[in-house]
Amino acid sequence: MNSRDFIDREAEMDSEEEEEELAEEEFDEDAGRVKKSKPKQKKRPEYNNDSSEEEEEDDEEEMAKLKEGFIVDDEDEEEEEDVELADGSVFREKKKATRRKRRDEDEDNLDDDDLDLVMENTGIDRPKQHNFKRLKRGGEEGKARQASRDLNQIFDDEDEDLDQPNERDDYDQRDDRRRPRQDFEDMDDFIEEDELSDDGQQLGSEDEMAITGRRRDTEHRRRHHEQVGGASQIDMDKLQDMEDIFGIGDYEHLLVTELDEVEINDTAVELKDVFEESHLEERMLTDADNEIRLKDIPERFQLARKPYEHLVEYQEDYDDPDKIDRLLVEEADWISKIMLSQKIGFPSDLRRHFQNAVFKCLQFFIKDNVEVPFVFQHRKDYLIHAFRPENDSEIVAEKLLNQDELWDILEFDLKWRSFLEKRKALERTYEALQIMGVTDYVYESLIKEAATSEDLQDLQDYLHFQHTSLLKDAQIASNGQQGGNLKRRPGGAKTVFERIRQNRVYDFVKAFGITAEQFATNVEIEQKREFSDDPEISPHELSEQFVDDKEFMNGEAVIIAAKKMLAEEIYMSPRFRKALRPRYFARGLVHVHVTEMGIKKIDDQHQYYEFKYLQNQQIRNLIQSPGLFLRMLKAEEEGLVEVKLEILESSLPQLRELIYSENMSDVANAWNAARRDVVKQAMEKITRLMQKIVKENIRNVCEEQIATKCRQAFNSKLDQAPFKPKGLDLGQVPTVMTLSCGQGEHGRDAIVGIFMDEFGRQYEPMKYTDLRDETAKAEFVEILKRRKPDVIGIAGFSVATHRLMDDVRKLIDEENITVLGESDDERFPLDVIYVNDEVARLYQNSTRASLEFPETAPLIKYCIALARYLQSPLLEYASLGKDIVSINFDADQQLIPQDKLMKKLESALVDMVNMVGVNINDALKKQSYIGNLLPYISGLGPRKATSILKSITANGGRLGTRSELVGDPDKNLLPVVGGNIFVNCSSFIWIEYDSAEPGADYLDNTRVHPEDYDLGRKMAADALELDEEDIQAMVNTHGPGAVVSELINSQQENKVNDLILEEYAEELEKTFNQKKRATLETIRAELQHPYEELRNSFKLLSAERVFTMLTGETHDTLFEGMVVPVNIRRVSDRYIAVRLDCGIDGNVTSDMVDNNGLSVHAVYAVGQTVQGKILNLNRKSFFAEVSLRESDVRTSARRFDRLDRDPEEWDEVREEKDRAKLAVTNQEQQRTVRVIKHPLFRPFNSRQAEEYLSKLFRGDAVIRPSSMGMDHIAITWKVADGIYQHVDVLELDKENEFTVGKLLRVMGKYTYTDLDELMHLHIKAMARKVDEMTSHDKFKTGSIEDCEKWLTSYAQANPKRSSYRFCYSPKRAGYFDLVFKAGLNAKILCWQVKVIPNAFQLRDNDYPDMTALCNGFKMLYQSSLQQADHGHGGGGGGGHRGPPPPMSNHHRDYNNNHHHSLPYAHRR
Repeated sequence: MNSRDFIDREAEMDSEEEEEELAEEEFDEDAGRVKKSKPKQKKRPEYNNDSSEEEEEDDEEEMAKLKEGFIVDDEDEEEEEDVELADGSVFREKKKATRRKRRDEDEDNLDDDDLDLVMENTGIDRPKQHNFKRLKRGGEEGKARQASRDLNQIFDDEDEDLDQPNERDDYDQRDDRRRPRQDFEDMDDFIEEDELSDDGQQLGSEDEMAITGRRRDTEHRRRHHEQVGGASQIDMDKLQDMEDIFGIGDYEHLLVTELDEVEINDTAVELKDVFEESHLEERMLTDADNEIRLKDIPERFQLARKPYEHLVEYQEDYDDPDKIDRLLVEEADWISKIMLSQKIGFPSDLRRHFQNAVFKCLQFFIKDNVEVPFVFQHRKDYLIHAFRPENDSEIVAEKLLNQDELWDILEFDLKWRSFLEKRKALERTYEALQIMGVTDYVYESLIKEAATSEDLQDLQDYLHFQHTSLLKDAQIASNGQQGGNLKRRPGGAKTVFERIRQNRVYDFVKAFGITAEQFATNVEIEQKREFSDDPEISPHELSEQFVDDKEFMNGEAVIIAAKKMLAEEIYMSPRFRKALRPRYFARGLVHVHVTEMGIKKIDDQHQYYEFKYLQNQQIRNLIQSPGLFLRMLKAEEEGLVEVKLEILESSLPQLRELIYSENMSDVANAWNAARRDVVKQAMEKITRLMQKIVKENIRNVCEEQIATKCRQAFNSKLDQAPFKPKGLDLGQVPTVMTLSCGQGEHGRDAIVGIFMDEFGRQYEPMKYTDLRDETAKAEFVEILKRRKPDVIGIAGFSVATHRLMDDVRKLIDEENITVLGESDDERFPLDVIYVNDEVARLYQNSTRASLEFPETAPLIKYCIALARYLQSPLLEYASLGKDIVSINFDADQQLIPQDKLMKKLESALVDMVNMVGVNINDALKKQSYIGNLLPYISGLGPRKATSILKSITANGGRLGTRSELVGDPDKNLLPVVGGNIFVNCSSFIWIEYDSAEPGADYLDNTRVHPEDYDLGRKMAADALELDEEDIQAMVNTHGPGAVVSELINSQQENKVNDLILEEYAEELEKTFNQKKRATLETIRAELQHPYEELRNSFKLLSAERVFTMLTGETHDTLFEGMVVPVNIRRVSDRYIAVRLDCGIDGNVTSDMVDNNGLSVHAVYAVGQTVQGKILNLNRKSFFAEVSLRESDVRTSARRFDRLDRDPEEWDEVREEKDRAKLAVTNQEQQRTVRVIKHPLFRPFNSRQAEEYLSKLFRGDAVIRPSSMGMDHIAITWKVADGIYQHVDVLELDKENEFTVGKLLRVMGKYTYTDLDELMHLHIKAMARKVDEMTSHDKFKTGSIEDCEKWLTSYAQANPKRSSYRFCYSPKRAGYFDLVFKAGLNAKILCWQVKVIPNAFQLRDNDYPDMTALCNGFKMLYQSSLQQADHGHGGGGGGGHRGPPPPMSNHHRDYNNNHHHSLPYAHRR
């Protein structure tokens, strides 16, 4: 037997080796602590006379024999160890070191039957096993029981899965008793077998003895007998006999009852001691999450304000109660100026009222801690300006703020806090300078005017530039006060500007005759207030007076340093920056400069072509096209373009004139020339700074605009009531039937559907092959007539759904299936509509769907989600949680950060959920569905919502009144929420009114807030015209809600319309200073229609939206004039039937074909894919007219036409130069278009092939023309996502240049007779090997860096073990990286594995499967180590050696070989 066979046998054993499980930790929810479950093990001693057990033992002996020669067993050894027991006695324990001795010991023990026999003979009743159990583990883990293990046992396939990185393992803690090292022991690292006891651990260890809490010392034997015998009711003499037979150490642990259990460590175990922090964060179970739950502040407020919670300005001061209001006045002024600048045409006479409204909102948000829905619903009077014009009895109300602007105020509040934090830090910096005696008038004059973060940053830069040394000294002093180092860092050298300022050269700077602050003042007012003075001599003459021997050794150096210093002072001037910044925003021009890579990659059809040569773009125009600018920045990040900002000199003040002196002389001219150079240097730096600032500001504005557009689109989706069929009121839930044929072809793949009643219960799962079949049709009609759905909803993933819709509508008409109208005499045809399926697509394969319907097919789940959407779109969107960002609201939403988008979408959900309200008792019944609305209720969030549900459940599982939310001692109900959260959420949580239930309050079923219940009761009493005695009698008899109940039960609620609310509102404002007019109107409406449906009607899908849903195409991706691949479905003399990739059918008339006089059948064949131009596209009928004429195909319509641009905005000269340059270098554009009659042929280049395959599956391929000539074909196939291999095929024996060769050769050694044979035996064969590799347990997804991290973590967790993994090699398609690490201190090495048809190739050796590859790798590694050892003079000692020179020492080394000529892997 050779070594290769030997290793194969070893590899086969790997899959059926011993099974061991590590101890697991479980959280005991009842006990509130962690319990540790023991490893699954055989009871020790375990006796079993089953013959199968003997066969297994024989198998183990056979396997052990096979391993001889690879595994050197440790010598049998044993040691004695003192184990201290709980009572202080010591037990002398023998520890067996090897499996062989333990097996021998087990053979001498008795099995369970023998034990029963001995018990019976001695007269002892053997206790039942379940009456005894091991004592629970407590405290820290005991010392590990570790069998001996060789360092050289690495890369073993058998137990590698037991020890993943970051997992604790018994192997790591065992005593390390090594045998002497042997030659080439690194090879043995690959083949190993870890040996443990049969039960997975060594019994009788110190850890086991410690947790039993029993002492077994001979000195205390009598007491021990009393304890054990008493617990187990065993006679003492008989217990002595048992000990003589079995030995005390072998069975005593079985006789410890549950009453004897003890915990060594009484410390309560918390969740953070058991679970990873990331898991707790994901489930919101950290200490911070619990703090949020308990704190009586809205959850969203806590999360948003967390970064600024240290600001003392917002903390109440009982000695200064007006402190917060003073700050809010300043904040309201700051926010109002920003918001008013964005409100075009806002009346000037309302600006003061607007600022007051902003101030009141800030008081509500910050002092009262109430959220936007509460303010909008219950403080609406403060959002309007109501007044009575002179000589007019009618009150006029002007709206100041809408609900969206309330969210804006909240966002501006956070920005203000950030601004305030920066300003405080800046003030502390200046205070440190003042302590050192510095007074800076520039800072003091500008700090009060600072209104933006840029202003503060300018001042910060200025202080650190102007007082660098002093600030360093202040920092050192601060460190000293905090116990830090009082010395400067050795590397803290002075800057060049510090050296100039402290040198005589600074006097030359002053000789320029004007300071940076004086020049900035001139620029600020755009006129010359400060004048420059000229010295008597020229700059060159004067500079000679400041020469020194160290740094400035000549006059030129002095001049250069002085110019640089003055330019830096101007650049650092906060006044100068502030004066220029608005000009860059207002008059700056943006240009796009395409890079060399962009020239090649961005063609006419590329999404970035619309700005490839864009120039002279004004900033205000870019802000109006936010998606365009964000795409420009994305292209810049990808290295395709550079976005430049420029401002024309004509747009700036005459800077030179503002710094020049007015003298007329040669000396003055020389100094003015020097001043001109200074301004030029300063402006170069200012332009770079402004470019960064302007781009970042435009980015923020554009992102905000797109996020707002997404919010508006989402709000439109949410603002729709359940579908309203004929005969139902708006808001009523219909019964629904939904159908879908999924991706399938109608008539071939199954049509499935369900029926859902108004309570959300599913019935009648349906499945039909074809609704045109008479049997299926009859069955379907029977269900329709029996269930009587109010509407049928249809959706799917392909154009086949359109044909299903036509069949169902036709069937409804034929069978005359109708629904009842608003009267019994009215009948209407049953509605059959398309349903928006964006939620259903996410739901069908989600975890939530699997939990709700574990046995249901995905397409049935899809239909369930469709039905739910028809019954409540709001519930379906709310159930998505964070997955809501997966829905497409805007074409550019992927360009903005996901957290910003999520925040906007969440605010839309909060608005809509609070407008609709939540029936809290329904939410308790259906927590996994209706309960999803609770986190969006005002004041709540996911943490508080969960807490509320649990608290109400603990109080009995039902909420009787809103007041029970704050507890009811009389009913023994604990508080569910705090007072502030109750104020926020109570009016949006409603309880269905039941007049028969005692204590029920009708107002709990309305939008009326509990704080306004008295107003509602007063209005009800006035409507009923009750006097005080009648009211008091009713309240005493039926409770405080009696008057309102009387109004409702007597059906006299319309009487509230007779009340004059204006006078009542004026009286409330005059007497109590409360604005309640809007609130009174709300109460009147709610008394008549509680929680009336305020949403719009259900929105039916437009034809354009249906087209996008079924095809995935939009106006931007598919349009008339576009050239697309079409697949020929039928060929006739009059026409050709084709189908587009999106599923749309098309027709090509005979005059739209170039056949050059030949028969159409000779040119085109069924299954062939050709390029066609869309002449006409009917999106409603899903049909297109197509042309195959070459003249049409060559003139494709562009997604963007540069002719639409103003000539001044498009750099045509640069474009023509780039086109000419590209035409010379890119022969692919000029070659003859070649067409091959094969279903997989596409007229693509390499990039187009990759884009096409990106949507397909691994192993899919396209055949395409090759750039290497007419005797070559290229095949591109998808290895993995983002990895594509381009295979060059040489054609031999060709009849002419347009036909396919009779012999096709790949890589010079694989020859095939036709394309089908090549695809099957070469491409598909390699794809199967890739599948085999990726499904192997040694393959790891991710990059090679991920593999390295895994191996490093694994080695740290298992320092005595080694491992290897395979991963994709993205830079070499068709290759895999074999990455391995032979120990903790070894380097990570990498070899390349090449995929070839039906084999893997490693170092020029072919291996037919993964088992052979793994074993071959080990043999090659052994051979390389032997060569390395011989090369270094042999020797078996020393540490791990790296492989010999032919092997790379790091995975990146192989990149040096990437540029070899490889016809099999290079791109064309």
